[in-house]
Amino acid sequence: MRKSTYSLGKINKAIACSLLVFSCSLLVDSGVAHAQQTPTNMVSYTDQELLHEIAKDVSADRIEQDIRTLVGFGTRHTLSETESETRGIGAARRWIKEEFEKISAECGGCLEVFFQAKVISGERRIPDSTEVVSVIAIQKGTTDSNRYVMMSGDIDSRVSDVMDSTSDSPGANDNASGVAGTLEAARVLSKHKFEGSIVYAALAGEEQGLFGGQILAEYAKANNWRLKAVLNNDMIGNIEGINGVINNTTARIFAEGTRNTETADEATYRRFTGGEVDSPSRNLARYIDFMADRYIENLDTMVVYRLDRFRRGGHHRPFNDLGFPGVRIMETNEHYDRQHQDLRTENGIVYGDTIEGVNFDYAAKLTALNAVSLAGMANAPNPPADVSISGAVQASTTLSWKPHADADTTPSNPHLKGYKIYWRLTDAPQWQYSKYVGNVTTATLENVVIDNYFFGVASVSEDGFESPVVFPGAAGAFGE
Repeated sequence: MRKSTYSLGKINKAIACSLLVFSCSLLVDSGVAHAQQTPTNMVSYTDQELLHEIAKDVSADRIEQDIRTLVGFGTRHTLSETESETRGIGAARRWIKEEFEKISAECGGCLEVFFQAKVISGERRIPDSTEVVSVIAIQKGTTDSNRYVMMSGDIDSRVSDVMDSTSDSPGANDNASGVAGTLEAARVLSKHKFEGSIVYAALAGEEQGLFGGQILAEYAKANNWRLKAVLNNDMIGNIEGINGVINNTTARIFAEGTRNTETADEATYRRFTGGEVDSPSRNLARYIDFMADRYIENLDTMVVYRLDRFRRGGHHRPFNDLGFPGVRIMETNEHYDRQHQDLRTENGIVYGDTIEGVNFDYAAKLTALNAVSLAGMANAPNPPADVSISGAVQASTTLSWKPHADADTTPSNPHLKGYKIYWRLTDAPQWQYSKYVGNVTTATLENVVIDNYFFGVASVSEDGFESPVVFPGAAGAFGE
């Protein structure tokens, strides 16, 4: 029987929520009460049985099997062997492609599976011409196929010397766990149909310079993908930290603040209106954090207001560089003796990223978090566009927005029911209050003063699926 301890974070959240409800009850005569503020996270959210089903369908056993297979290729270094059928990056990527094709066969060909390759040379970590090859699988949406959400993991591995392409480099946690999670998410989600499209990506060249992500991000841009979310999974299987902490109940979501593509004019506007903590990546992270509380048993996520770990990087960054919303999902407690290390034992310390360092139940838990988040966003309507706000020196706050339409003017939200406004105190990490306002494009919160809160708008489907919240202005826009 698999066991896990109850998350103290969830207990604390429940206590805090109860205290807020009590304090709000003392304000029944205030204008806030007239605005129907209920201090709970994403109030009136429709619980989705489909998402509970998806979470339960994720298998730790299948993830373990995939991680063991990937470790069995000996090394998956970007510059390693490509001709062998049993060792090196070539054998690994061919196996991954075959697995995606098997999944597609099970769902009647619902996945478009292909290699995505580009020759890289003249780089510090790829000095000679090398074909960097990722494996991509796309599950097309039924009504809004050019709107995408993505889950990714990294194929390649490394040891102490980043240029050592021959030594054994099992890369069990970094990052066979992320690839195995992506494969498992595809197995589970391909059993269902969604309004929007889902991309499952096994990206190459991460350790040598984030090249696989760069290639795919440029492809998405060139092909006008409306890419609304990139969930980069890099190390999702370790529960034992170098600091001695052992914890299987928490995870981190790294999310950058101000967009890398922000213009000078947009920065000036943001200075006077806010938005530093409400980039689309940050509100994507809040969405995933909520999904963890709602659908993943015994998991409390920590949104980290940073692009990645301190002065480090991951494969979501190339997408952020081009303006796409993207986050990194990973374990909370890293063990540095198990990362980027030659396999050895020194002074009684065992070094190396081996299978013994992976907790498969935990990897399944984080995979389930990805799966429900992808499913929730893919089944939600397109996030509202061109969200604007007004209310300076007034007693009330008004938000306006536009529904998205494809280039041929055909509405891409046929299952849209309406919109919900969210707001929170400016120092609150998560949305606190909400109000469903119907299928309109402008709404006013009476007696809610604009200076005291941050605001946003989410789209709601007829069956209750919601998009991430969109903060007003360019700082929070999820793009067209």
